[in-house]
Amino acid sequence: MNPKLVYLAQTETTAGFLSQNAEALIKTKNRPSGKSFLMSVDSLTTLRHFTRVPKRHKNRVRRAQKTTFAYPCGLAIRVVKDEAHLQFLRKLKWSYSTSSNPSGKGFDEVYAKEKADVIIFTCKDFFEAKPSSIFRVGTVRLKRLR
Repeated sequence: MNPKLVYLAQTETTAGFLSQNAEALIKTKNRPSGKSFLMSVDSLTTLRHFTRVPKRHKNRVRRAQKTTFAYPCGLAIRVVKDEAHLQFLRKLKWSYSTSSNPSGKGFDEVYAKEKADVIIFTCKDFFEAKPSSIFRVGTVRLKRLR
C-alpha cells in the first residue's frame, strides 16, 4: 500500500478518504489547510507512538467504540475496532481520516469515487451514518466536543 495515495473506504461511521499524506487530502477535498485531520490507528500500541493517554482516562480510551479523543498534544485520534475497517488499516498502521463528501456538504458517492486514487470495496456498500463522538481529554477532565 502506498501511504501517499488517497483511499476511499468504508470506515466505522461513514465512507471516508484515508491517507498518510495530509496535503493530498487537503487537495482532494479543497479544504482549508489550517484545519487538522482526525487520525485512525489500528491498535493501542500504535496510539502510544503518537501520544500518552492520561492515566485517569486509559480505560475509557481502551473500551471506547466509534469515539475520537482529542489529546493535549493537539492530535485527535480514534482507535478503530470495526473489523472491516481494520483489515485495511492494519496495512498502514495509521492514517489521516476525513469524510468523503465535499467540505460542508452531504455524502455523494459519485464525487467520492471521482476524487479517490484507490477505491476499497467491502461487502457493505458505501454509506453515511452518525459521526463518531469526540471528547477532549485533559489530565483531569473530559469534555464532550461532539
